[in-house]
Amino acid sequence: MKVIFLQDVKGKGKKGEVKNVAEGYAHNFLLKQNLAVEATPANIKSLDNVKKKEQKELEEELQQSKNLKETLEKITVELKAKSGEGGRLFGSITSKQIADELKKSHDIKLDKRKIELPDGLRALGYTNVLVKLHPEVTATVKVNVTEQ
Repeated sequence: MKVIFLQDVKGKGKKGEVKNVAEGYAHNFLLKQNLAVEATPANIKSLDNVKKKEQKELEEELQQSKNLKETLEKITVELKAKSGEGGRLFGSITSKQIADELKKSHDIKLDKRKIELPDGLRALGYTNVLVKLHPEVTATVKVNVTEQ
């Protein structure tokens, strides 16, 4: 019996897949638990519509990420910090501080976890910081740390 999986079923299939399973398994388990529906032409057509909609949403998300990349690469984030001799900072500039400054001065809301800054910035001056906006889109933001 052909079924369309509505949820992932370990060892049998993933959500959205159309597979052939034993009739008893389908009737007694998959259909009763609402893990799958019978693969009728109407159900297959609705599955295709759902997949097209998801694909369109993914493309829109990718386009938004590309637009945000263009915006971010034109911006320089200005931060002030206390520093000692040789331009070394007392403490460091974190990704949270960079995200907060982007929100405050440029009205760009960005998750701090998307900013790739393993140790923080510990020196005065300009630094290029990578921002992972999407699995396929990575932007570079200039961060200028000046003396307070």
